[in-house]
Amino acid sequence: MTTRPAAVAVLDIGKSNTKLAVIDRASRAVIAMRSMRSAVLPAPPYPHFDVEAIWAWFLAGLAEAAPRARIEVIAVTTHGAAITLIDEGGLVLPVLDYEHPGPDELADDYRRARGAFGEILSPDLPGGLNAGRQLFWLARRFPHDFARASAILPYPQYWVWRLTGTRVAEPTAFGAHTDLWNAGAGDYSALAHREGWASLFPPRIAPWGIAGAILPELAAAAGLPEDCRVVAGIHDSNASLLPHILNRPLPFAVISTGTWMITFAAGGSLDRLDPARGGLAYVDAFGRPVSSTMSMTGREFEILTEGAAVEPTDADIATVIERRIMALPGFVPGSGPFGSRKGSWSHDAAKLTPGERTAAATLYAALVAEVSLTLAGAEGPVLIEGPLARNRLFLSALAALVPRPVIGRPDATGTTEGAALLADGPDGALALADPPPAPSLGAGFADYAADWRSATGA
Repeated sequence: MTTRPAAVAVLDIGKSNTKLAVIDRASRAVIAMRSMRSAVLPAPPYPHFDVEAIWAWFLAGLAEAAPRARIEVIAVTTHGAAITLIDEGGLVLPVLDYEHPGPDELADDYRRARGAFGEILSPDLPGGLNAGRQLFWLARRFPHDFARASAILPYPQYWVWRLTGTRVAEPTAFGAHTDLWNAGAGDYSALAHREGWASLFPPRIAPWGIAGAILPELAAAAGLPEDCRVVAGIHDSNASLLPHILNRPLPFAVISTGTWMITFAAGGSLDRLDPARGGLAYVDAFGRPVSSTMSMTGREFEILTEGAAVEPTDADIATVIERRIMALPGFVPGSGPFGSRKGSWSHDAAKLTPGERTAAATLYAALVAEVSLTLAGAEGPVLIEGPLARNRLFLSALAALVPRPVIGRPDATGTTEGAALLADGPDGALALADPPPAPSLGAGFADYAADWRSATGA
């Protein structure tokens, strides 16, 4: 009889996609992987995440993987900008889609209440991108429901609560542009205390701290061992950062890519951050502030390619560079280093081939990444995680722009890999072997980049 390997199951909820990965705890090999689109329901009272669809899919995935692995630990990682309000029975209000503009109704009132950037190191973002703005709006638009809440949980810990019945919090979720965290004090912000929210936050533990064992009825339904434990969980971009802060000397930078492009300047100074250009401090798994920038570059890439990206040929790339076909920022208002600009194409985009559009969109992403690294005060090697780590043109372009090693990690699962480390805590990290550097982009790109910077004021 074959012995099932000991494994950690990672629930990785992104804004665009949700993944379940079952990973061998000894070798870190992926035993099973499944994914689904992350859905937003338009139903009243406002657009909200379809948590029940994720829950049913997740439990089914655990049951499917159970015959192949002994799942000893479950770790959850999710996108930021999601906050939940629960009572003993569950959610008292649906989990707001952070792109919904509803909270902007009270934007002026909220800006007066939120506190200074120097305290919270969090930029003033539109819609519900600041969790504090979500809570401020929900408390005033739905006061009776809000008053029923007995706890406020960040999104990763909501899933931990459903799995264990235990309410916990951890630092990375509160430190993800929520306005709820005072990075200098290592405690909740003045806003959180004034509004009375801090009293509803559960006790904080480390991301690898044990929240509890999985509920017996869930273990039985999914075929998991009764002693399967659930750790506190982690914010997704911080999960990408975690393997590197456990393995690498400072300073270095990590660019976590997906819908969002988050640039972490580990070991960088907090003094140069510009909240008007996407600057902020995240909080790492050890509770330390990390100089960073954020931009919705993945969403912009989808807009620029009309959701139909292809692999550009050498001819496509050469044409884009020679003809100076450029995407000029920005394409998601209020996001990133160019959030105050209205995006445009230098040429008629309707006349471009799919390959040319993709090449121009990729060069755009690399140029925004360079600006983001500068704004974050990044030094040392640059590590790329997520989808753009597999984009050779992006890696080559960024390597041409940045006079330091640029290392794509196409073998890594990014957030999932980092979250899997929570099973064994900070002492369980494996050494990282870097792949070879990206090939040179060739002549002509330096002039292209200079013209793009001139056109954008970068």
